[in-house]
This record gives sequence, C-alpha cells and structure tokens, in this order.
Amino acid sequence: MQKVKPLKKFGQNYLWDQNIINKIVDEIAPENDDNLIEIGPGLGSLTNKLLERTNTITAVEIDTRVIEILSGKYPGLDLIREDFLQTDLQELYSKKNKLLRITGNIPFNITSSVLFKIIENNNIIKDAVLMLQHEVAQRIAATRGTKEYGILAVLLGYFAEIKLCFKVSPNVFYPKPKVYSAVVHIYIKEIKMDTEEKELFINIVKAAFGHRRKTLKNSLSNSIFKFINFSNSDIDLSLRAEQLKINDFLKLTKFVKNKF
Repeated sequence: MQKVKPLKKFGQNYLWDQNIINKIVDEIAPENDDNLIEIGPGLGSLTNKLLERTNTITAVEIDTRVIEILSGKYPGLDLIREDFLQTDLQELYSKKNKLLRITGNIPFNITSSVLFKIIENNNIIKDAVLMLQHEVAQRIAATRGTKEYGILAVLLGYFAEIKLCFKVSPNVFYPKPKVYSAVVHIYIKEIKMDTEEKELFINIVKAAFGHRRKTLKNSLSNSIFKFINFSNSDIDLSLRAEQLKINDFLKLTKFVKNKF
C-alpha cells in the first residue's frame, strides 16, 4: 500500500484484506456492460479487483491526494474528482442510458446521506453493494416494533430489498475503526412514485420518527405537518412510529397529498 495517510475529515479507513475484497467483488458480480459507480476508491484496493472483472468503472473521489495515483495505476478508470454527495447521478445514468450499480466502502460520517441519495435516485439505480458500520446495517434491515426500526428501515424497506451479506472485523482496515462493519446488498425495487410524492413520503416518515418515544399524534403535531388534522387518516394516532407498517406511512402520505 502506498504511503498516503488516511484523513479523519474524510472518514477514511483503507480496506486492505484481499479475502474481504474478493468477497465484496463476488457479491457485486460485475459484468462488462455494467454502469458501475465506486464511491471513494482511495488507493484502489477494491477498484483493482473490480477492473479484473469489468472494463470500465466510474470512480468518485474527493481526496485530491490520490487522484494522480489512481489515474496512473488504472487507465481504464473514469475518475470524477468531487464529493459523491454532490455528484449528478442522472448525468452518470445518461452516459450509458443504463441503471447504475453503486459500490464503495462508505465513510461512517456520510452513510445516512449516501443512503438518502440512493433512495432519492431510486428510478435510475439497479442496486448497491456497500460497506457500512455494522450498527447502521442492522438499522436499515430492522423490522417493525424493534428499537432499530426507524427512518432508514422504513424508506429502504419500501424502495429496496436488503441483504446483510457479512460482518467485517476492524482488523482489515488501516487505521482500525473502533467498531465492526458489514457489507450489505441493496436491491432497488421497481416502484413508480413521482418526485413530489416521494419527497412527501420521506418527510412524513421523518416527521413520524421526529420524537420517537411520543405518540404519532404528538410527533406529527410538532413537525412541518402541524397544521394538518390527521384524525380522519384511518391511522391510530396513539401508536408510536416504530409500531407502524410501511403501508401506514404510505396511507399518511396519500392523506396529506389529498389535502392539497
């Protein structure tokens, strides 16, 4: 591994274990015509193995220190120098007019933002194989009524199927993080929901969990929906958000939509 010190501000923990890297690549199972996007390739440990299986990858890297290294080592790499959270995924989709496949070892400090970006762009994404903090992986796969069940579990439960692939020890990273990680495979469902309704659905879920120990009635009345009377929504407002089915959140979304 070349001597580039991982930066805390980017949440960098370089993955070096070849066994884990091979398992990730096997899970992705890349093909030559894939529209594959790698988030934060770093020094290219995953990139290297992916390029053995597919001819092109678009890699999005924020750290300018490694750009020259990546360009020199991997001439088949389409490199974008920017923050993935600022990347125009629609533009990347349009290049091949093919659904995106996303992968990467995601910094803990931007995990939720990356997952929300995937949800918001669900109509142009096929799947995502991501290395996440193990606790987050458990949260996104959580079931109703558990303490882990929250915003991401509801949203990803609606827009995707989640596969928890395997747990990953801190020992396979440099520097070692303080927690375990996990690889998840997110299979995006084919769901037709326009942008306005999707935004409303996301906001309803966020509002419901805004005060998760309170009843749904109290949470909604302390949110951006405080001026709406939900008494005729056909949802039991004495419940807490963690007790609701995904379909209940969809009912609330349609109820609010019909108010306008």
